[in-house]
Amino acid sequence: MSTNHPIKISDTPAPPYYAVIFTSLRTDGDNGYAETAQRMEELAMQHAGFLGIESARNELGITICYWSSLEAIQNWKQNTEHLAAQQKGKEQWYANYRIRICKVEREYGMK
Repeated sequence: MSTNHPIKISDTPAPPYYAVIFTSLRTDGDNGYAETAQRMEELAMQHAGFLGIESARNELGITICYWSSLEAIQNWKQNTEHLAAQQKGKEQWYANYRIRICKVEREYGMK
């Protein structure tokens, strides 16, 4: 996902909630990736149950999306535009990737 928005730590609600951790290794070249990543981020933010997003990329990319429920994650996974982006990712943009879904039970830090 793109970082065209201000860089910040997501302000998530009190747990429990869910985190989808997307770790990826890109292929060479952009091939429309940046534009699609920005669109997916904008679309996810409009989706019911979306709580926040954090993303970083060097050689390895890590994007974490926070969601209110497993149902919200499943609904996002089935979004038509997101399905098309997933397919393009498998065919063109990623050399390798992993998706991990976690239940956040506790959080702490500076407020």
